[in-house]
Amino acid sequence: MELQKTDTESNGGLSDEEYEPFRHRRVKKPNSTNGTIIHMLKGSLGTGILAMPSAFRNGGLVFGVIGTTLVGLIYAHCVYLLVSTSQKSCKRTRVPVLGFSETAQSVFRHGPAPTQRFANAAKAYIDYSLLIVSFFSVCVYLLFIATTLRDVINNELGIDWDTRIYILLTAVPLIFVTQVRDLRYLVPFSALANTLILVTFGITLYYIFREPIDLSNRELFPEITALPSFFGTVVYAVEGIGVVLPVENKMKHPQHFLACPGVVSIVLSFITVLYNVTGFFGYARYGPGTRASVTLNLPSEEKLAVSTQLLAALAILFTLGIYYYVPMDILWRKVKHYFPVERHNIAQIGIRFGILVAMTGLALGVPELEPFIGLVGSICSATLGLLTPIVLDTVFRWSTPGAFGVFRWRMVKNVILMAFGLFILIVGTYFSIKDIVEIYG
Repeated sequence: MELQKTDTESNGGLSDEEYEPFRHRRVKKPNSTNGTIIHMLKGSLGTGILAMPSAFRNGGLVFGVIGTTLVGLIYAHCVYLLVSTSQKSCKRTRVPVLGFSETAQSVFRHGPAPTQRFANAAKAYIDYSLLIVSFFSVCVYLLFIATTLRDVINNELGIDWDTRIYILLTAVPLIFVTQVRDLRYLVPFSALANTLILVTFGITLYYIFREPIDLSNRELFPEITALPSFFGTVVYAVEGIGVVLPVENKMKHPQHFLACPGVVSIVLSFITVLYNVTGFFGYARYGPGTRASVTLNLPSEEKLAVSTQLLAALAILFTLGIYYYVPMDILWRKVKHYFPVERHNIAQIGIRFGILVAMTGLALGVPELEPFIGLVGSICSATLGLLTPIVLDTVFRWSTPGAFGVFRWRMVKNVILMAFGLFILIVGTYFSIKDIVEIYG
């Protein structure tokens, strides 16, 4: 990121309260508040919304609404914890901006004595976790596009090509999409992808509501064994923690991010309502036969339905650019010193292409969409989206008298939220791996 940090000494004797990080930010090509909303929407909108009926199939109609709303509120709170902790760390260390991993490093370095020696490890953990999360998401997106193309093309042409062939075909346009490097240039792609997803959503709702819906044979509450899959899918659908600080750090008016109403409240309120509507009525329409993406349930003999499936695939194709931005920014900062300056351009091209090849290979190895979504949600999204912001908030407050409030209620709240995140991480991962083993065992 092209950000200039203020020299600590230049701030003289400013206290934490007097130092205002936003005044010292020097951001080249800042994003407007509307542009930030678009990026945040794109961070959570994607295959996730189309997987919500599948989540409700596991959670039931009543519990599905309750659980999705609960996850939306928890995730919104975790985003608030992460951004507010980062902003408070900026004030404490008198620097204008901190990224995700730099926030973790700062929190541990200036936290209680036992945590200080883990500061560098915390930074490395966030960096590599973001790489894993983002690249796993690339695999999910590849599988979604390939599965959609398989269903459409095989049906239209009367052929029986394997999903793996379509994974390889999908990788070809991604060679070009994943080479876009500037976040500002990705705004049109994000806006177009959001538009296509909303069009897909609208047409999907048309098919869901065009005939009366019978709820008599639909589950209202889940089986206990289905809960991990439900929460794993919902957390995956909602979570987009990797883009939060990068887009907040590039805002022209960062004070609008946590305002009420602000970017976080607007985006996540909209997302939660949208996901509940899609999940509830999608499962209500298609019942036990609901597939990993609801678009795959649309009638293959109707041209409108087929075009909707292709629009969804195209929207996800454009999404890959923003998902590539965060991990490649992290990775390039770690490796660019190994290359001469005059070879930086060719090096970036080669690295971006090489990672795409690796992720394509992983998708070829596990070409099943539903268990992969649950696995990514359980391992990656629960760790970064839920657990990490809670840990950072707890460590930051630990040495500050009264920071946890009356009766240390913030500590109690954090412990409860951490238990929820650990439940998704441990139990969800177990059942997702179990499903994959059963498919390929």
